[in-house]
Amino acid sequence: MADRLRLRHSLRRYHIWLGWLIGVPMLFWTLSGVVMVWKPIEEVRGTALLADPAPFELATAPIAPRVEGRGLKSLTIEPRAPGPRWVLRFADGGSRLADPASGQLLPGYSAADAAREVTARYKGTAKVASVTRTDPDKPPLDLRKPIATWQVAMSDGTHFYVDAANGEVVARRTRFWRFYDWMWGLHIMDLQTREDTHNPWIIVFGVATLMTTFLALVLLPLTIKRRNKP
Repeated sequence: MADRLRLRHSLRRYHIWLGWLIGVPMLFWTLSGVVMVWKPIEEVRGTALLADPAPFELATAPIAPRVEGRGLKSLTIEPRAPGPRWVLRFADGGSRLADPASGQLLPGYSAADAAREVTARYKGTAKVASVTRTDPDKPPLDLRKPIATWQVAMSDGTHFYVDAANGEVVARRTRFWRFYDWMWGLHIMDLQTREDTHNPWIIVFGVATLMTTFLALVLLPLTIKRRNKP
């Protein structure tokens, strides 16, 4: 009997200390989870902020661009604000634009081109506040893609990222998306990259939470028996 009491007392003490240990991360997990389901994911991503590219027709048969010395991964004609463009994606990861009417290679996008690409399809009411070139080696945290882009910042805090080489809008980030992303980092306990769901912190606290739950399940029948004992 005394051994059982000592065991119950030890288990309860461990359960209490583990409960204090996981209390803060449990609060963060719950809070961040509530924030992440607060709005529909389409609204968070800004899906409705840009219209789909308008259909296009070519006046003449397209002339394929001539590329020498670089292997092509794909060659497609895609709509852009100035009109249809060949989009050349190379095997080494780069890309270029070309004019389908002449096959001539075109230069990359300028800041004005990037702003035009966004405003041509933008469905909101905000205005372009700034256009900034990003470094592919140090991309912004809300982009996290190693490509050179133009960040088109709107007056309401929304960011659009336009590929500087081929004019594709590769990301759209609302102000709430960035807060959502921060909460996601808090949820997985990785505020630095916000991508590592297998980091040591979440593993340790996950195991601690599992142990706390297991101890609670062990203590429950022991506590019921004690209360029912005359």
